[in-house]
Amino acid sequence: MTPFLKRIATPLLTGLFLISLLSGLALFFHWNPAWFHSMHEWLSLLLILPFVLHVWKNWRPMLGYLRRPLFAGTLAVSALAAAAFILPSMGQGAGGGRPPAFAVAQKMLDGSVAKVAAVLGETPAALSARLEAAGFAVADTDQSLSELAATSGRARNDLFAVLAR
Repeated sequence: MTPFLKRIATPLLTGLFLISLLSGLALFFHWNPAWFHSMHEWLSLLLILPFVLHVWKNWRPMLGYLRRPLFAGTLAVSALAAAAFILPSMGQGAGGGRPPAFAVAQKMLDGSVAKVAAVLGETPAALSARLEAAGFAVADTDQSLSELAATSGRARNDLFAVLAR
């Protein structure tokens, strides 16, 4: 390991861990999640690099930890804690363990222009006009929004910007 990597591994690990900690707390307490969601995901992924550097730098002490039963025990407790969150949401039907808002969004995309227009409190003609103005080709108001996006060569997520207006 180069001297630069040795000097930067632990401070970078600490800095990114603190950002992950604070953004995780903000997400948990629902403080401006739009500010923290992407930050938390991306910088937590970036945290992998300094973690690997830190383990590499401290490999000899790590070997000492690995030989102790306490280390294996703490890893097992951590895995059980993770399983306590994952297992209850496995096989939850239509949502597939996803957040409920995603399941509702999928139902909207599976709905026809006419049905979604009724949910939004507007006429199928008005929704069709808005969709066409946004570049979607509406052939029939009985067409599902997913089909509409596919035939228009657009991403399904582009529909949400139109629906939210």
